[in-house]
Amino acid sequence: MEISFKCKPLKLSSCYLNSIASKCVFLAAMALVIRAVLLLPFSSSFGGSKQQNDLVLIRNHSLSLNDNTGVRNDKFLEVPQIVWGLNNQKIAFARSCLTARMLNRTLLIPSLSASLFYKEVNLLKPISFDKVFQYERFNSHCRGFVQLGKYSDLSNRTGVFELQKGSGRRWTMERDLEQLKESMENPIDEYEVIRIVGKNPFLWHDHWPVKDYAKVFECLVLVDEIMADADKVVSKIREKGIQEQRVSSNDPANAVNNTMLFPYVAVHMRIEKDWMIHCKNRERKMNITQICSSKVEIMERVSNIFGLKIPTVVYLAVADELLEGSSILFGWGENLLPFEKKKLGVDGIYTKYPYLIQSAIDYEVCLRADVFVGNSFSTFSGLIVLERTQKMLRSGFEGSCEGEKDFRWPSYAYNLEGDAKGPRRWMTNMSDSSLRAISYGSKDVSC
Repeated sequence: MEISFKCKPLKLSSCYLNSIASKCVFLAAMALVIRAVLLLPFSSSFGGSKQQNDLVLIRNHSLSLNDNTGVRNDKFLEVPQIVWGLNNQKIAFARSCLTARMLNRTLLIPSLSASLFYKEVNLLKPISFDKVFQYERFNSHCRGFVQLGKYSDLSNRTGVFELQKGSGRRWTMERDLEQLKESMENPIDEYEVIRIVGKNPFLWHDHWPVKDYAKVFECLVLVDEIMADADKVVSKIREKGIQEQRVSSNDPANAVNNTMLFPYVAVHMRIEKDWMIHCKNRERKMNITQICSSKVEIMERVSNIFGLKIPTVVYLAVADELLEGSSILFGWGENLLPFEKKKLGVDGIYTKYPYLIQSAIDYEVCLRADVFVGNSFSTFSGLIVLERTQKMLRSGFEGSCEGEKDFRWPSYAYNLEGDAKGPRRWMTNMSDSSLRAISYGSKDVSC
């Protein structure tokens, strides 16, 4: 039966209905229209204004927000396996989190890589995020900022939308940002899962300020087993310091007895063969000579740090298996007492773990050091300094490193000469608009 409506445009309530059946159809149609208005976003083709669009979108999102976090927990982002060294992986993970935050989606718990291999995919040795970092603790610490989810949280009510990341010089930061903005709208946003395919998240364009990365890094807490082993290493370092002090002191009775009070210096000593090849190539390309440092230069600059208490225990964070040549323990002078894993007697703690977790323990040891000295072109050193700078700011420090001689958690860059032929003081510029200086290294150490 054909039904005709004699009415003016958009004034359906004044239509003349010529049959009872027409009235029934009219009521059903009105119900569908009302339902669409309440549940679906307006589009310009239906004459909806921008204000109406925003109102409805916000209402839709609020229906699926996690009450505890403010992040949607029924929309997810999936990223490729995260690879390379520990701190490249931490940056890639944080960039994935911030991408999910921009899309207002929960990040599906990613797979990290336990090994250093990255060209041979079959050698990557994937390891789940929650085998290294505490999953629940992360969500608790980052509540309201970013959110992790598990694959078991998926309802599989819709398909997966695959978002191909562009590459090459033509894939500019502007194009990348535009792609992300398009993914925030329907029809892409309707999908339960957006799966980003393509290159490692470390290589994605960076659209976020340092302070946002710092928030994510603060939420990363090692699982209890790994943290307990890091505690053992730190305690062992401080115990060695007390033992050496008692031996060298003329008044052993006044030696420090509390291992928690004995200070130590941690040096991220980049002199391994793979690093020396890498840094020499970078120096040639950048036409500078302030990336590589020899063992002798590192030792001399560390010994010239202003106000260093002596004797001082120096923990050498180094990839022992990549070293070649003479031992790194000789030549430090009588007031600097160097220890690496084997001499410290903790090498057994490290060897039971894959590369990624060995690096995570060393990272924690360096992070807790009373004084840290690293290389400003090393991502490992750069992230440690970022977290130490954040700790200083959290503790109420409001000054700058210029002219300051005594503050907690000082850090230095041994590849750059500072005062009195010592290493240059190093703090992260927390107002930077991106993480580029840390991701790829820089001579700019804010000091």
